[in-house]
Amino acid sequence: MQALKFISRTKRLDTLIRRKSTGSPAQLANRLGVSEATIYRYIQELKFMGAPIKYCRERQSYKYEKEFELEF
Repeated sequence: MQALKFISRTKRLDTLIRRKSTGSPAQLANRLGVSEATIYRYIQELKFMGAPIKYCRERQSYKYEKEFELEF
C-alpha cells in the first residue's frame, strides 16, 4: 500500500512540475497532503531517477530543466 501511495503522489508531483505549478515547498506539501520534509524526499527520489529538477524562485515552482519521462 505504501508503494501505491508513493507512485500516485510521485505521478501527481510530476504533473505539477510539468505545469510549473507546484508552488512553494510548503504549498506543495499542503496540496499533496504530506509534510514539507516528505516533499524534499520525493524531489530527491525523482533526482535519483534522473529528473533534472530545479526550483525557480521567480515562479515559486519546481521545474524540469530539460525533457524528462517518469517511468516506474
